[in-house]
Amino acid sequence: MANITKAELVDQVAAQAGTDKTTAAAVLKGFEEAVLAYVTKGDKVSLTGFVSFEQQAKPARTVRNPQTGEPVKVKAKKVPKVSVGATFKKVVNKEAPAPKLAK
Repeated sequence: MANITKAELVDQVAAQAGTDKTTAAAVLKGFEEAVLAYVTKGDKVSLTGFVSFEQQAKPARTVRNPQTGEPVKVKAKKVPKVSVGATFKKVVNKEAPAPKLAK
């Protein structure tokens, strides 16, 4: 199992799309910025069957410090939520064929 860097992903996207690395990098950056902009304003971004991104509200609550046992108040906040789509899950579980990487 390998960790794929952003540079390696850009290389692969360029190869898959038949374009240059500069264009692929610009597309990935544009995708990141668009998702962040939409989710920040409260919209849900869905790539059907693949992944969805949304904002989730976490209410204020009281928790306990595990070392002292004292209650600690935690402020309400918003957190990102990422959900994997059904097609993605099927491919990972080998219930559907995975796409081939470009060489």
